[in-house]
Amino acid sequence: MERRVDFQSIRPFLPFQTGQLAVTWPPEVVRTLKSLSKGPSLSNVGSGKLFARTIIELRNILEFPSPYKSTLPGFSLFFDDLMNKDESKKWFGEVVPRLADLVLRLPALLDTHYKNAGETGLRLLETQQPGIVVLSQELIAALLSCSLFCLFPTANRPDKHLGHINFDKIFGFLSDRYKPDLENKIKCLVHYFERVSANMPTGNVSIERKVLPWRNSPSNIVYPNADFWSKSTNPLCRLTHLCTDPKPSSKLTTMYKTLHAAMHQT
Repeated sequence: MERRVDFQSIRPFLPFQTGQLAVTWPPEVVRTLKSLSKGPSLSNVGSGKLFARTIIELRNILEFPSPYKSTLPGFSLFFDDLMNKDESKKWFGEVVPRLADLVLRLPALLDTHYKNAGETGLRLLETQQPGIVVLSQELIAALLSCSLFCLFPTANRPDKHLGHINFDKIFGFLSDRYKPDLENKIKCLVHYFERVSANMPTGNVSIERKVLPWRNSPSNIVYPNADFWSKSTNPLCRLTHLCTDPKPSSKLTTMYKTLHAAMHQT
């Protein structure tokens, strides 16, 4: 895996210590994650405040910068105050331990991924570079769990124009300037983690990038300039949703409403 060009392109941005090619968790991280995986009775992590402190500890072990300044009060606000007490107990007693175990298995999941990936391995696509990536849903869940645990390095991301990937800011912003829509976004994320921790999906997800060249294309089809986009009156194509639900129209309506709301969120 370490010798693959695709892996080498993404390695600096994976949630492991920088400066080393091997994909392994340091012993201190392993101990902390194993403790979390055994539940609050062993880890003593049964609140948002203690969860945030553990996240800060993990980042310190990995020698990453501290997370967003309001991360701790944000996690505490959501899991200790806004979340129902029974739901919070279930989150720390059942969900967090399973997510910690999933994060522990990330090196093995990546190894399996690259062994079977062929030309569809996880990688960083440069500007104007087309390609397709195929990921198992379990690997996606593990990577998103790393986002929740704020385990991705952040130092080099701006150099590649990569957005923020850890969840420290979304929780921190909740504390800084509470908004109901922000709370609901976090609820959606929490629901996802609850679902995958209870029943891990087994399928794959493919993500493909197609490219229109900037200029000098043999086909004479090139990427439109900013003026074209700003003055275009062409409507976006309709989204088709296929399902076996006895009432597909209600699902489709709900999906359109959800997409519309998401596109207009700030």
